[in-house]
Amino acid sequence: MTNKAENMAEGRLDLVLSREIDVPRALVWKAWTEPEHLVRWFAPKPFTTAECEVDLRPGGRFRTVMKAPDGAEFGGDGCILEVVPERRLVFTDTLLPGFRPSPEPFFTAIVEMEDSAGGTRYTATALHKDDADRERHEAMGFHDGWSTCLDQLVALVRDMQEGPK
Repeated sequence: MTNKAENMAEGRLDLVLSREIDVPRALVWKAWTEPEHLVRWFAPKPFTTAECEVDLRPGGRFRTVMKAPDGAEFGGDGCILEVVPERRLVFTDTLLPGFRPSPEPFFTAIVEMEDSAGGTRYTATALHKDDADRERHEAMGFHDGWSTCLDQLVALVRDMQEGPK
């Protein structure tokens, strides 16, 4: 039987989306870190992002509210852990702003981006504390949802490149 440290080292509790995208890393970063852009792609359609707050510093808030077509809202509030401009953003709902413990921790997100021949190598990893949370996140539609959101992010970045119409 493996212990918890071995599970974490194996990445067994992680869900990963990794893809080459044909847009520049600097604009991918802006789409992730500037609320006026993030609200346009962060929720998989037909959901929308009704609210967003990003205080881009360790200990700062990363908060979103997704709105379902039926009007139901799903909030997520968390804490930014690491900021490496245009390279890496780490946030979690395990902590609240100011590194305060969360009453309902679920996952930590690591978003990494690096230059590639075609644009950007994008990797988003969701780390979970146990099998149950990983399985719940997967059942919620992690792969389809995060992939759809990445497609929406790419479309937004292409619009940003073209400028005002």
